[in-house]
Amino acid sequence: MADRPLKQRFVLDTSLFLTTEIRGPDQDVEAACRDLLELIAAAKQIHNISCYMPPSIKTELTRMLESRDVDDEVLMKLETWVITKAPAHHEVMVPADHVYAFIDEMSDRVDRGLRVSEKAVRKAEESRAETVEEHDHMTEVDKVISELRDEYRDTLRQGVLDSREDFDLLILAKELEAGVVTEDQGIINWAEDFGLRYLEGRNFPVLLREYLAADDPDRWRDER
Repeated sequence: MADRPLKQRFVLDTSLFLTTEIRGPDQDVEAACRDLLELIAAAKQIHNISCYMPPSIKTELTRMLESRDVDDEVLMKLETWVITKAPAHHEVMVPADHVYAFIDEMSDRVDRGLRVSEKAVRKAEESRAETVEEHDHMTEVDKVISELRDEYRDTLRQGVLDSREDFDLLILAKELEAGVVTEDQGIINWAEDFGLRYLEGRNFPVLLREYLAADDPDRWRDER
């Protein structure tokens, strides 16, 4: 271990492990996760850099990896090198201004969602009996409903804090004074509001390699 350990802390989001941005050419999710976890393990052993996840996100990620038939060895590395810690919900204070901002944002998104719905209803009424070309089983109304689901989901959820897992991530990072690592723009927006350090997931392996290369440049820079 280094004489002057950095003692950095990071709280990791599910999106870090699943993004294609951390994968090399022809690399699947299992190989990318294995490489990432090996970097996390080395960074812990050499520089005392600790990575955390709240239980809700660890459970979510584990289920997603299992559904992709990721090897048990990778899941064991996740359990070994990424610390599971529940956030102190009753101890970490969230400024009221942030709560008001969230309420205002969700109110605005609901209004926009209603406008999306109204547009879809009008479009469905205009194309009620028509069928979609090359899809005899699908009417134009079915198509409108499918498009409505996608647009409504994007309008209400894109770029916003929309789950308990997201909130757990932020509260744990605030409690630990840790950096947030995610590809989720909604989490990034709120990390800024919370005054938290954050890093896009695609840049996290690069950051770890830079720390490790400070001690052994021949090994870690050659492995890029």
